Amino acid sequence: MANVGLVVVSHSRRLAEGVCELAREMGVHKVRVEAAGGDVDGGLGTSIELVENAVRAADDGAGVVLLADLGSSVLTARTFVEDADTSVLLADAPLVEGAVAAASAAAAGADLAAVVAAAEDAYDQRKT
Repeated sequence: MANVGLVVVSHSRRLAEGVCELAREMGVHKVRVEAAGGDVDGGLGTSIELVENAVRAADDGAGVVLLADLGSSVLTARTFVEDADTSVLLADAPLVEGAVAAASAAAAGADLAAVVAAAEDAYDQRKT
């Protein structure tokens, strides 16, 4: 059975990779979680090419949810979704909490819409 994949889009490669590491653990390694962080040269920034490569790697046939940190990462993710010819959605969610919630939902077999909803519901989770 295919699971929804996740792509973390961030200005920082290390930030994206760290969020992916945590999300993979919560997804019990049943979910493809890929990083699209930084620019193509490894510096700070965003790259639609890296997003495209990450989506391709994360797509297991059930669709892919993008989670972005801020600013141009969101714009890059939106641009990719608008031009995507596959089932790719951008979640309006907090990056870390959204990725963890999305990975947990995807590992449980949730469909694309339910994984997006789980990520977006993470805004309601209080820390104190």
